[in-house]
Amino acid sequence: MTITPYRLDRAQNQTAIAQFLSTCKRANRCKSPQIVSISLDIEPVDLLAVLQTLVNPNQGHFYFEKSGQQEAMLAIDTAIELKTGGKNRFVEAKEFIRNASTNVIQFGDSENPFSGAHFFCSFSFFDQPLHENLSFPSASVFLPRWQVSRQANRGTIVANVILDQTLDPEQASRQIWQGFQAIRAVKYNVIDFAIDPPSFLKKQDVSHTNHFKKSVSSALESIQNNHFHKIVLAHALDVTSPIPFNLVLSLNHLRNLYSNCYIFSTNNCHGQTFIGASPERLVSIHHHQLETDALAGSAPRGKTPIDDAQLADRLLSSQKETHEHQVVIDFITRHLAELGLETQRSAARLLQLPNIQHLHTPIRATVPPHVHLLDVVAKLHPTPAVAGAPRDLACEQIRHYEQFERSLYAAPIGWVDHQGNGEFAVGIRSAVLDGCHARLFAGAGIVAGSNPDKELTEVQLKLQALLAALV
Repeated sequence: MTITPYRLDRAQNQTAIAQFLSTCKRANRCKSPQIVSISLDIEPVDLLAVLQTLVNPNQGHFYFEKSGQQEAMLAIDTAIELKTGGKNRFVEAKEFIRNASTNVIQFGDSENPFSGAHFFCSFSFFDQPLHENLSFPSASVFLPRWQVSRQANRGTIVANVILDQTLDPEQASRQIWQGFQAIRAVKYNVIDFAIDPPSFLKKQDVSHTNHFKKSVSSALESIQNNHFHKIVLAHALDVTSPIPFNLVLSLNHLRNLYSNCYIFSTNNCHGQTFIGASPERLVSIHHHQLETDALAGSAPRGKTPIDDAQLADRLLSSQKETHEHQVVIDFITRHLAELGLETQRSAARLLQLPNIQHLHTPIRATVPPHVHLLDVVAKLHPTPAVAGAPRDLACEQIRHYEQFERSLYAAPIGWVDHQGNGEFAVGIRSAVLDGCHARLFAGAGIVAGSNPDKELTEVQLKLQALLAALV
């Protein structure tokens, strides 16, 4: 990758971009196409307002926010992409990113947060769907035409241009500069409002609640007979509204309600959008420092401070919940060790969300240059927190028990930059929006000592909290 340290002067810029593109085109004569990634420093804007104002529903987009840390990225439209599936999907995605990154010429404000080329990725839970008409591919990676980011009080716009012999530098620079100006002109923030009560919504369980409880009972028998130790069973809820769900307002509700979560959204350009508020980081790597989380074992929040404290104490001392949590810790450390990584971890703590609290253990490691972020993603997905243990057998049984396609639910969603930094969340507490229809997903970990009625109550609690955020 070539980096040209050139700061764009806002008074001249379109001319500077045209000159740079012309120079690159002359230097690249008769060679394979390259990507010019142009970064510009701007005043921070509300990225959801940009999504609402400038993004056509038929355009691809990807939104990824860590609202508690004041970081967000919005990717718009596609410059290059990969859609694939099968057992080698993570390897293919890694090679696609690596090969594309070697052809990137970075130009502009390269020291800004989130400057340069970023690749946005989503994967389905299973490497192959049961049904060919799955709305989202098993693996999707794309470099956007436009990327807008915010980190605290700093903003960055990135335009990615395919450089080949058909490129007209003057026309391309004009379009780029018009795009810069349009994004910078979005000055307002999204106004949040909710419809109360949402009595007009029609709700229908995708599979009967009795089926979920029978599945839990059957799984408990298998656990008792030592066929497996844990399985995570999901439940899905279909919701119909007389008016289309509003994507931007739903995302805004999620970020306001769940400040400790990853807020995400990605669409397939055919009407379906996958969104959610996940408390679970799968993995992040920044400057060769890896961080991941063991997140398993949960309890509801209390209605009073005393009740809440008692529930928290019960969670921390519960043999069932701490065992479930330890299974995830052991899995993560073992699989990172297979990549040659030596882990360190903090003591277990509580991650408290508005409606639920979890046992949470941060895990860290130093990553050598030859280990790519997607190597780690491939090793960790799916963790016992969303699948079970042993993993392969649990996944087999999930397909036996669940009567719907998980698609992107409980799977990796995130980004990788041109330097190999990046971050992935686990797509839980999520839904697929499709016009007036939404499908909501939530799951519960089943281990020895689980109770079918209590596990159903847990998933219904998660589903109702998600539904409340969508409207």
